[in-house]
Amino acid sequence: MSTETNFFKYCPNCASKNFTYHNNFKLHCKDCDFVLYHNIAAAVAVVFTFEDKMLFTVRNVNPDKGKLDLPGGFIDPNETAEEAACREIKEELGLVITSTDIRYITTAPNHYVFKNVAYRTMDIIYECALSNDDVSITAKDEINELIWIKRTEIEVNKIGFVSIRKVIEEQYLQR
Repeated sequence: MSTETNFFKYCPNCASKNFTYHNNFKLHCKDCDFVLYHNIAAAVAVVFTFEDKMLFTVRNVNPDKGKLDLPGGFIDPNETAEEAACREIKEELGLVITSTDIRYITTAPNHYVFKNVAYRTMDIIYECALSNDDVSITAKDEINELIWIKRTEIEVNKIGFVSIRKVIEEQYLQR
């Protein structure tokens, strides 16, 4: 077995311990020739803006509990990225937005460790301008707090995920 981060103890097909798990991506069993690709998961996040401020969530769960994040989440099967963004925002903030309300910004890869399983994600980032800053939390199990921060006062080291930090730095702090 490889010395890389590995949550597999046995081949999922034949239960052999004689396998490699290369780069947290490809499991190959040397006994039964089973191959499993641990592909990326797609996720969405929305940058809400109002005047010169951006809305951040404070994570209430791991990974990165207590750190700043953007509202969003994983894309469900048979769902477009835009549908997922609108669904996640309704679930987390109670806001009803449509695909015409959001504007695509960029994508960014991320490393998401959940219950000792390393997931690689591709985060798809959208922006949505709001007409006021009256937003509340509906997913209190996921979000501890909402914070509006002026762009000039954003401290990127307080943002949890590498992907979100990178997008905020490159797309919003360089303007």
